[in-house]
Amino acid sequence: MSTAASTESRELTPVSTESLAAVLVAEERPPRPGSLSTSLAFGWRAMLKIRHVPEQLFDVTAFPIMNLLMFTYLFGGALAGSPSDYVQFVLPGILVMSVVMITMYTGVSVNTDIEKGVFDRFRSLPIWRPSAMVGYLLGDALRYMIASVIMLTVGLILGYRPGGGAGGVVAGIALLLVFSFGFSWIWTMFGLMLRTEKSVVSTSMMVIFPLTFLSNVFVEPRTMPGWLQAFVNNNPITHLASAVRGLMAGDWPVDEIAWSLGWTALFLLVFGPVTMRLYNRK
Repeated sequence: MSTAASTESRELTPVSTESLAAVLVAEERPPRPGSLSTSLAFGWRAMLKIRHVPEQLFDVTAFPIMNLLMFTYLFGGALAGSPSDYVQFVLPGILVMSVVMITMYTGVSVNTDIEKGVFDRFRSLPIWRPSAMVGYLLGDALRYMIASVIMLTVGLILGYRPGGGAGGVVAGIALLLVFSFGFSWIWTMFGLMLRTEKSVVSTSMMVIFPLTFLSNVFVEPRTMPGWLQAFVNNNPITHLASAVRGLMAGDWPVDEIAWSLGWTALFLLVFGPVTMRLYNRK
């Protein structure tokens, strides 16, 4: 009985294989996903990580509020006569500083996925290669938006009144998001180069702290020594803070906006290809 069944099975197997092959050949393969769809998919993945680990939002909520309150009430009276006057100047600057500082977590996320082996899976997929990196940056844009909304809300409570109205505020935040997208490519490069998450954070802070504090975020550079003014006036964070401050105040500082967009293009052209070369060789 078993011998007959085995013989029948051997006779049917070639027929089943041929039928299966015919079906596979007849069906069309699904189209390869485009660059936009894969980038959005990775961006959605980054947002889901925030949803499941909401503690990641601590750096875009408590930290900016603490900075704004501390600098406004510690230095407002000495620098501008009163905290309410100083907040008109310092809020756009602290907004820029807070968002620029949290861009480094893009590199931290990249490094974490490399350590976990997730990137090996990404590289084996038939997708546009930069989509994983672009997805990280798109997901982080949500964090930047949250930080901006929180800062403006607290600023309004403290007495900040943007002369440019809603249009100026939206334009300032849009410019900040564009700059942060380009600036984040520096940290994706570090995330691929360095071995550990801690080394990414420490290296990033060594770059971010001088750029943000040696700028016009807190004070005008005209009170600084000449040699320091030369650095501050050519600092990309200074150009960005001046542009955002002007847009929110109702002005359109064309020179500062052009400088900010130029720095963004430079970051993309320099660090984008370097990041992708490291990614392909990782």
